[in-house]
Amino acid sequence: MKKNVAVVAGGYSSEYEVSLRSAETVSAAIDPERYNVYGVVLKQDAWTALLPDGETAPVNKNNFSFSCGGDTVSIDYAYITIHGTPGEDGRLQGYFDMLRIPYSSCGVLASALTFNKYICNCFLESRGISVAASIRLRRGESLATDQIVARLGLPVFVKPNNSGSSFGISKVKDAAQMQPAIGKAFAEGDEVIIERFVPGLEVTCGCYSVKGNIIALPLTEVIPANEFFDYGAKYNGESQEITPARLSGELTGLIQRETKTIYELIGARGMIRADYILSAEGHPLLLEVNTTPGMTATSFIPQQIRAAGSDLRNVLTDIIENG
Repeated sequence: MKKNVAVVAGGYSSEYEVSLRSAETVSAAIDPERYNVYGVVLKQDAWTALLPDGETAPVNKNNFSFSCGGDTVSIDYAYITIHGTPGEDGRLQGYFDMLRIPYSSCGVLASALTFNKYICNCFLESRGISVAASIRLRRGESLATDQIVARLGLPVFVKPNNSGSSFGISKVKDAAQMQPAIGKAFAEGDEVIIERFVPGLEVTCGCYSVKGNIIALPLTEVIPANEFFDYGAKYNGESQEITPARLSGELTGLIQRETKTIYELIGARGMIRADYILSAEGHPLLLEVNTTPGMTATSFIPQQIRAAGSDLRNVLTDIIENG
């Protein structure tokens, strides 16, 4: 008997539409011979199941079920493709844990930890992972621009600290831009992280586990056409992405091993993606960890899976069965 798999998308962040695109890719790739696949879209005011006949049905939040053709559909597994709250910060994971529905992503603790970029980097730095120096501001706090520049120099990146979104990010090269950039980031969340700019090459590495074996995917080299890897570079093709990255085997192996170490340190499950900047000396510094990475047709993870000689259907089957 086929299992019922819900591909959960939408959410409450600015990346709602991107989440829907990720869900389309995942839904199309899940093996229809093994699973019945249903889309479920989360909005603040409604959770809605997308039925095979094109109709929709409200989701019963008491047990995450819905009606289809007069029958009640109970979900056996949830594949989470939400970028931002509540699917990337641990809230939805806690809900599924209480319902005893297995799901694709990291658990509550790892999701909450990685969603807060500053706390995650502080934790990983304490465990030997190199990260860029940064400052965190909570809503209601302020810090004079000259104090920020004295600690971090210029340029700096200013971005929402606890958001899965690519919105609200600024590269500040002039002191006069600092406070407006902080305000822009606060528009996306209640905390802001100000991070020292480290010049270098950006690379990213996907990683997942199957039956206790952690698998690091080939790296992607990112060359943005814009000032940095912003929303347009990420989703509108305004960057050059090279997979596998043009790095030595030694450096590639180093970054893959570090990604596996991070996977273990945070207690990850399912697919994650770790983003790095390679300094001029060739040393990787962690930028952030994504526990629900983008899965659109042009996203990094599908690229890396193809470069590994596999296909998305097989990897998704492995992840679902591992859960």
